Amino acid sequence: MTDITHELTVLTRGEHHVLRAPHGVNLRRALLAAGFSPYAALTRRANCGGRGLCATCGVWIEAGEPAPAHWHDRIGARFGYPRLSCQVTVTAEMTVRLVDDKRIWGGPRADRRWTDAADHTPRALHP
Repeated sequence: MTDITHELTVLTRGEHHVLRAPHGVNLRRALLAAGFSPYAALTRRANCGGRGLCATCGVWIEAGEPAPAHWHDRIGARFGYPRLSCQVTVTAEMTVRLVDDKRIWGGPRADRRWTDAADHTPRALHP
């Protein structure tokens, strides 16, 4: 087992918190273990448990964003929805913003859309 950890900055409700996350840990699990919920009040108990099916654990990744690998996460990222924390692996320093205003899912944002380039590498689009 590796002793490598990465700095994970969590932004929520005007505050920021810094924690250390083990290399290769699932982002959803790291957030929950540190006391941060990626869920809305209605979905804290009613969710798929991290299987990438319900899309209720969405977060905005402000820095250190990995390319989406899971099909559901790729579709959401393509249309500008929050990334599924259950489908993100922490492999580098990352800044995550919890979606504080969601009821079930977070809404899309045009500045968060990804597209496949000619080499099929996801790239963030910015206005």
